[in-house]
Amino acid sequence: MEKFTYLSKTKLNDLPKAPGVYALSSQKTVLYIGKAANLKERVKNHFMQPTYRDDLFIQDVKKIGYIKTESDIDALLLESQLIKKQQPRYNVMWKDDKKYFYVAITKETLPRIFLTHQPALQKQSLKTPKSRLEKIKYIGPFIEGKAIKQVLRLLRKVFPYYTAKNHGALLCQYCHLNLCPGPTPNKEMYKKNIRNLVSVLKGKKTSVQKQLKKEMESTAKSQDFEKAAELRDQFLSLESIISHARLLAPEVSPSVNWIIIEKDLKKLFSIKKRITRIEAYDISNIQGKEATGSQVTFLKGIPAKEHYRNYKIHITGKPNDFAMMEELLLRRLLHKEWPYPQIIVIDGGKGQLTSAINATLNISAAKKIKIVALAKKQNELFFPGKSKSVLLRDLPRPSENLFLHIRDEAHRFAITYHRLLHRKKVLKTN
Repeated sequence: MEKFTYLSKTKLNDLPKAPGVYALSSQKTVLYIGKAANLKERVKNHFMQPTYRDDLFIQDVKKIGYIKTESDIDALLLESQLIKKQQPRYNVMWKDDKKYFYVAITKETLPRIFLTHQPALQKQSLKTPKSRLEKIKYIGPFIEGKAIKQVLRLLRKVFPYYTAKNHGALLCQYCHLNLCPGPTPNKEMYKKNIRNLVSVLKGKKTSVQKQLKKEMESTAKSQDFEKAAELRDQFLSLESIISHARLLAPEVSPSVNWIIIEKDLKKLFSIKKRITRIEAYDISNIQGKEATGSQVTFLKGIPAKEHYRNYKIHITGKPNDFAMMEELLLRRLLHKEWPYPQIIVIDGGKGQLTSAINATLNISAAKKIKIVALAKKQNELFFPGKSKSVLLRDLPRPSENLFLHIRDEAHRFAITYHRLLHRKKVLKTN
């Protein structure tokens, strides 16, 4: 496996503008490994516009390691191998069983290929027989499910494979697209294709290309021109896919708007540190029945829907919006594995604000969070310890628009979940 080329963190401009894998390291230890379509821009962003995660270790970074790759696919596959081998602390810390992916290959006569979550989850499941686990091998981990799915789709064009356990007697839709071997495949050829696909996923693309080229030349010499043509098409397709596939998004600098908004928010909330995460909470109920709570998250002013959460409110009896809000905030804050926001926006007025603050009293790390209540009627903000509210219309326009967006998104998300639960209840009673 290739080794990292290291530079001092003071020489970020010497990094190449090429796809590849990078390592953020202290003097002795690799702290984090990532991939990029443009190594220079991606690594610079860690330092110039750090996220809430970067802030945990960026001060400890002393040097930057990098390995250039020929393509985005090479970078994706190499990142997986390096994370598995080196187990960098901050990659492991942020590992979420629901977000890390593995390519599974069954050990059957005609192996199947599919994407799955951590094998550990299957091992822990009582529903998964041990005999079945022993018949599956895994390649990974892959951090980005979307990217590895795209890789599998592309490689399936070169090495058609099964995803379903049984294939019908007739051609399926994937057969017509040349993505499936069909009901009566050549078993030896199929197994060879799977071996080649697995080798590519393990980063052995060059050896697969050399082998295909060697077989192509050999079959051509023996005048098996049809077979030689098939191998040539495989070779060229693999080369084209690896070279031209674009999987990694280019780095985008934060918008000027967020820089302006962050400056305004720091002044409004008396915050000195960076503001990267804002969460908002709303309660939805009909006379206290089927009460639900919503959590929406904005990262640098942009909705991050992967961090949205729904809660069924447990409090029963007479409607009590204040108690519901306190329960909602307390349950969220007890999830200390989720990064805490710098700002929390509560739907409501002074009563809801007091309830939200009560939820933080016994959680020391949460006391640093700035909490504000946003009352819909007058579009006014209520701050702890201040008798006078702040009208949104008196804020700079970008900040006003952000608060309105946050308010509307929290309400939309809460009412959508509430309606879903109410609909299910109605269907059960009918």
